[in-house]
Amino acid sequence: MNETRLLYEILPYRMYAVATLNRALQLRARWSNAPAMAIFVDGKLEIEGNFDAFANPAIEAGLVHCRALLEFLGLCDKNSALSNIERRRRGDVGIEHFKNAAGQLKMVDPQAVLKRYDGGQAEAEKALLYVFHVANKGLISKITLNKLRYWKSPVAVSLVVSYLYTPLGIPAPDYKITSRPRDDQA
Repeated sequence: MNETRLLYEILPYRMYAVATLNRALQLRARWSNAPAMAIFVDGKLEIEGNFDAFANPAIEAGLVHCRALLEFLGLCDKNSALSNIERRRRGDVGIEHFKNAAGQLKMVDPQAVLKRYDGGQAEAEKALLYVFHVANKGLISKITLNKLRYWKSPVAVSLVVSYLYTPLGIPAPDYKITSRPRDDQA
């Protein structure tokens, strides 16, 4: 395992994907039917189509990366309960492979995760378990979009910052995406 690459390339890439998932969900929630979309690259129109051509793959990829971040932290779905991974698969790297001056970092406590969530702990657990379920099945649909509309995926990214980067004394990567308000919004 190359720790530098993991800390400065792989994990930030996954965090950026989750930020994109969040933005895609926020945007998609504005419309019952996906509006037209145009993507400009370097100021030039490159892609035209329906907004779902961006939103659905961004959401699917973000869910897969969100699950990977949760698993990196040592979390899993065990019998429909948020739990810790009992034993990693050969070759898997997790938070417990890192150490600071105080010693080896530990897998994140599932109960600590649920307490950090805005809203009730049962709602938080249901939302996180849904990530494991959907990312495992590779399914996206209107039902999925409706269930995710109220989901707070930034919790996965904030956990990586709080339980990995901060204890290691490393600044959090720049994973946030920016956007501008539309002219037709008040």
